Amino acid sequence: MNPKTLLIALAAAGALGASGYGLYRLGVQHGAAASPPAATAPAAPAGPLKAGDTDPATGKKVLYWHDPMVPAQKFDRPGKSPYMDMQLVPVYADGGPGEEAHVKVSAGVRQNLGLRTAEVVRATLAPRVEAVGNIAFDEREQAVVQARATGYIEKLHVRATLDPVSAGQALADVYVPDWVAAQEEFLALGRMQGQDLSSLRDGARQRMRQAGMSDAQIRLVETSGRLQPRVTLVAPVSGVVVELQAREGMTVAPGATLFRINSLSTVWANADVPESRAALLRPGAPVEGRSAALPDAVFKGIVQAILPEVDAATRTLKARVELANPGNRLVPGMFVTVALGTQAQQALAVPTEAVIQTGERSVVMLAGANGTYRPVDVETGIESGGLTEIRRGLGLGQKVVVSGQFLLDSEASLKGLGARTGDAPVDAAGKPGAAPSRQPAMEMTR
Repeated sequence: MNPKTLLIALAAAGALGASGYGLYRLGVQHGAAASPPAATAPAAPAGPLKAGDTDPATGKKVLYWHDPMVPAQKFDRPGKSPYMDMQLVPVYADGGPGEEAHVKVSAGVRQNLGLRTAEVVRATLAPRVEAVGNIAFDEREQAVVQARATGYIEKLHVRATLDPVSAGQALADVYVPDWVAAQEEFLALGRMQGQDLSSLRDGARQRMRQAGMSDAQIRLVETSGRLQPRVTLVAPVSGVVVELQAREGMTVAPGATLFRINSLSTVWANADVPESRAALLRPGAPVEGRSAALPDAVFKGIVQAILPEVDAATRTLKARVELANPGNRLVPGMFVTVALGTQAQQALAVPTEAVIQTGERSVVMLAGANGTYRPVDVETGIESGGLTEIRRGLGLGQKVVVSGQFLLDSEASLKGLGARTGDAPVDAAGKPGAAPSRQPAMEMTR
């Protein structure tokens, strides 16, 4: 074929290809116009996601974002973690990726961990308040020895304060000149003979009483027939001399206090009770006291009074406790530890070991069905006999974990579950954000 004929053939082939492509494009356009419209794809959110929005990738509501390596910190927007070189992970409201509904532990793992549970019960709680106090004299067991007439102290039998004395023991001999004239008159009338002397004798006896003589001293004068110008003062009770105002040779006036004696059969323990616990105490409640100086002794007593005064520095009230003191072993100034009984009351309670104290709140691990567990915030009250009062957060008959709960709580913390920390979410820059509408539950499978 000559060159001219070849050029003519190539040009004809190009024209046929162009016409075929034109017919193909025309058919495609005609078919597109005749076919029904396709479904529209969902539109992406107008702006970046934030806490409370629905994630278009999963269709689930996002509670917050967190760094799995620092799960306690929450963020209200996605972004890069300020702690690790990684993206924040979303936590969903319905137990999706990043959070699960509860902690789940298989039967074998529960046995290996030694998980034990106990029911929430209604119990009678009578807590004991522990307090430290110091021993003081029981002021209601105090006796005073006074002079009943003007006289002179001839001899002292007790010469120092805090000397122990027994009831009836001689304290001092006092010479009373005023008694001599009254006694001589009475004795003179007794020696006289006559029928109308009884009234005179009664008058003389009355003058001896006015001079300060007791009935026993008057009978002694009458039976002995001799003057009794001296009187021996004796201790009315057993105890120690806490005040001594007498010296040999000194003159005493009627009504002057010479001795003050305090019994040690009972003593007071003035205990410092925190004002927050003072409302639990009642006068008459039983008390047990112990002293480091007497480690094997237990002293029984009662709460005598709650003194109506608060120490501004320590915020404590004084509880005046009366303790029996056999053998006079407790002495003033000695420190004692007292356990004060309180009024019993009915309340919901769990074993004290089931409560996890975080410093700011109290948490228990609530046991569910099929080996599931979740944390619950509770409000606790008084403690008594290994039980803790639950004022809010649990119901009667529910079961809580009493052994191994710290392992579950730690796992919850690692998963960043809100029931453990309850922190409000923050944004990616570390600023506080909006709190989620509800705390997420948690789930862990072993």
